[in-house]
Amino acid sequence: MVLPLLLVVVAVCVVLAAWAVVFVVQDRAVVLRQLWVAAGIEALVVVQMIVLGVLGATGTAPSDPVLLWGYLVTTLFILPAAAVWAFAERTRWSSVVLAVAAVTVAFLEWRAWQIWNA
Repeated sequence: MVLPLLLVVVAVCVVLAAWAVVFVVQDRAVVLRQLWVAAGIEALVVVQMIVLGVLGATGTAPSDPVLLWGYLVTTLFILPAAAVWAFAERTRWSSVVLAVAAVTVAFLEWRAWQIWNA
């Protein structure tokens, strides 16, 4: 697994989560710019999945590929679900959901790193 890509994804998730927490404290709903950042995270995760697919196809396989791909596929659905929630719920709770989703994606990425290196 490519560590620099993972660190970028985790760092952007932490920044997005912090930004969402600021909005929670200010009692504000999610704004479109935050959702664009979430879309960027999604793009990075897709790139990461392509890289891992190539690494797996060329002989560098993780210890538990089913669990690894389960984490990565789950990661793809978390932020879009939070975005849908943000459009439906135009209160501070949309910011709470986005913050939780960003932290969850960061955690799942870190777990995927651990699985790859086990």
